[in-house]
Amino acid sequence: MKFEDFEIEGEDFATLLEESEKNTQTNTVTEGEIVIINDDNFVVSIAGREGRIPLSEIKNSDGSLKYSKGDTIPVMVTGTRGENLSLSYKKVLQKEKFDQFVKEHGEEPENVVIEGTIMSVKPRAGFVLQDDEGMEYFMPMAQGFLKAHGAVGKKVKAAVLKAKPETTSIVVSRRKLIEESQKNKEEKIAKLMENNEPQTGTIKKITSYGMFVDMGGVDGLVNYNEISYKGPVNPSSYYNEGDEVTVVMKSYDKEKGHLSLSIKDALPNPWDEMRDALEVGDTITVTVSNFESYGAFVDLGNDIEGLLHISEISWNKNIKSPKECLEIGQEINVEVIDLDCDKKRLRVSLKSLQPKPFETFKRNHKVGDLLKGTVATLTDFGAFINLGEVDGLLHNEEASWDTGSKCKDIYKKGDEVEVKIIKIDTEKENISLSVKALLDSPAQKFEKEYTNGDIIKSTVKDIKDFGVFVELVDNLDGLIRKEDLLTKEDGSEIKIGDEIEAVVVNIDKQKNRVRLSEKRLASQKDRDMLKTVNDDTSMTLGDALVGKL
Repeated sequence: MKFEDFEIEGEDFATLLEESEKNTQTNTVTEGEIVIINDDNFVVSIAGREGRIPLSEIKNSDGSLKYSKGDTIPVMVTGTRGENLSLSYKKVLQKEKFDQFVKEHGEEPENVVIEGTIMSVKPRAGFVLQDDEGMEYFMPMAQGFLKAHGAVGKKVKAAVLKAKPETTSIVVSRRKLIEESQKNKEEKIAKLMENNEPQTGTIKKITSYGMFVDMGGVDGLVNYNEISYKGPVNPSSYYNEGDEVTVVMKSYDKEKGHLSLSIKDALPNPWDEMRDALEVGDTITVTVSNFESYGAFVDLGNDIEGLLHISEISWNKNIKSPKECLEIGQEINVEVIDLDCDKKRLRVSLKSLQPKPFETFKRNHKVGDLLKGTVATLTDFGAFINLGEVDGLLHNEEASWDTGSKCKDIYKKGDEVEVKIIKIDTEKENISLSVKALLDSPAQKFEKEYTNGDIIKSTVKDIKDFGVFVELVDNLDGLIRKEDLLTKEDGSEIKIGDEIEAVVVNIDKQKNRVRLSEKRLASQKDRDMLKTVNDDTSMTLGDALVGKL
């Protein structure tokens, strides 16, 4: 018996199969009975044919099931697999949403924008989006304007292109929305740029570098340099998000899509008022507004700040930070030392209104005074000694009678040292100090043992064109000038290490010098010899005369 000849209740099976297929057309919604519920899926029977559906499609948010075995459920037939059907309960719900969407907007809606989360990516095809209501949308890859990698989970807005009843799908485009938005933005910006007058906007976001302002659907940036005539300021110190501000359009970078705005350009320029109101040399009262490592900024109270450089705060050169002398909010009197309204530059000085420390020092001290100071700076040529509000120079030559010694070998920064003022230079405002002036020089010590006319034997230490130096005592040499030397009897020249006998002719205690002479010694010896001879002759003649008398 053939399969086609098998009869059921007076009807052949082929007729029943044909009738069944008519009732199970693809993408149609029909009723079916739940006959089996498993852990992962459930089975629905439709006119003797069955299909499986994932159990997740009939679960509530709490995990409970919406239906039980034996319940009748609406399903969509999406295809066939031999005798089995491909069914979906989820697509029934989607179709209901789709039908409602078409009823409200039509199959080719205009100006409809949806927002949804990307649920999946179909390679080479596109993206599947779902909104908060559970409605799904399809966005072709070319309409996405984003990379497929990492797209799942992102929330995006898109414009609806059309609704397709044959597949109950809604096609959307993010590209169209972006292009329309860009076109609208450029039209709005062009309109904004045509108006040179100040316009009002609302602050949307404040950052460290400026503020984003909504200009009626277009965002522009007010850089922190464009908020105040003071210069760069912290935006959050002036405004809050949501505040309305008046701005002027500065520029628009079409390539980057950046609209630049300015608040200060919408305000009167205070620098123009300064031209006739202020001059170099004027004394003004200001408020300390900010500190930097190089000085302090002071506020004039009219949206203008001036720079008080650290070198203009005090005559004390040892100040390292303006915080050592000033406080934020402190009112001080300063002198205007530089004013350029075109370059928006103002420099002021605090120390110029204070007594000059050098003048005060000069009035209270004189050459010869003894003072105690602290080593402030060490250099190759000496040390600067702090004497309160002024520094004096202790040159290496004045640090010790020890020839060749340097201050940095003797002292360290912060050492206390007693010094003597040896010079006050009014023109250069320099103060010269000495330590060795407080000590006996080697020449002074030498004078206690020797005097002019004393004969000394010493060793040649150095030979110069103008004479020779002989070694006397520590840190003291004697000089025999060339014209004071005797020629050797054998005609040889003087060499270092030779012993020379000479007479002391001068002791300079201040300059620590001693001069000797060989020739004067010879003359002195000749005079002594002649005196001896003369004395002997005189006595013999006298004796003779006395005898005769």
